[in-house]
Amino acid sequence: MEISWLQAILIGLFACLSSMPGMGGTSIGNYTLGRPLIGGLVCGIILGDISTGVLVGCAMQVVYIALVTPGGTVSADVRAVSYIGIPLAMVALSSYGLGAESTEGAALATSFGTMVGTLGTVLFYGTATINLLWQHIGWKAVEKRDYKKLYLVDMGLPWISHLACSFIPTVIMCKLGANVVEIIKTALPMDGLAMKTLFTVGALLPCVGIAILLKQIVKSAVDFVPFFFGFALAASLGINLVSATVVAGMFAVINYRIKMLAVKKAESGGFEEEEEEEI
Repeated sequence: MEISWLQAILIGLFACLSSMPGMGGTSIGNYTLGRPLIGGLVCGIILGDISTGVLVGCAMQVVYIALVTPGGTVSADVRAVSYIGIPLAMVALSSYGLGAESTEGAALATSFGTMVGTLGTVLFYGTATINLLWQHIGWKAVEKRDYKKLYLVDMGLPWISHLACSFIPTVIMCKLGANVVEIIKTALPMDGLAMKTLFTVGALLPCVGIAILLKQIVKSAVDFVPFFFGFALAASLGINLVSATVVAGMFAVINYRIKMLAVKKAESGGFEEEEEEEI
């Protein structure tokens, strides 16, 4: 698999849009387009292999499923994982002849994502540093009561930051990184110690994301039951991450509707036996 300049430019554009305020703020940008699960779909469409893109995105999403950025503190830039790590992982899988659904393929993909995510923090803080210049211009405009200029500060000038620290690095790394993958393949054969170590470490990375998520939401021993149920379901049915996500989404919808029904009945003055509503 090769990445053309046009494909690299499109991926770089989505890397910018995943954090731009013009895309609806963090809800649509960072927390939707910037997530590996969505980034995998986008990269799969651009590179012409949707199934591989989605599977790679799922594998990387598990690692960063509980990633939060309190106060701007970023341990890994998920946008870099989505739009640099996923394309390069897809190239690596194609080069090594591995399937994204295999254990080795998932381990290789998560390893690529982790390496790029750490590098992406430099790009993230670079963007934030340049944005301080636009913030200074905005404060000057407020002092002069030139409020119309704030539209330029909020919607226009940040494009310069993202083009410099997101678009250009993404395009270059996606295009030239494919050649680096070929070099890595030649230097590190599949049966070598380095690749075996990479597969082992990569296979353990999803455990980190799951452990962080458990630490955040588990308050009692009963909270472990849904997780054990999910693992048992996956083991007994042999489903992959995509299928498991669909099943989990259905349970989430059911739980949400039950919670909303309870809230509505509580607001209406309690549960009334004569009123029946479908869940």
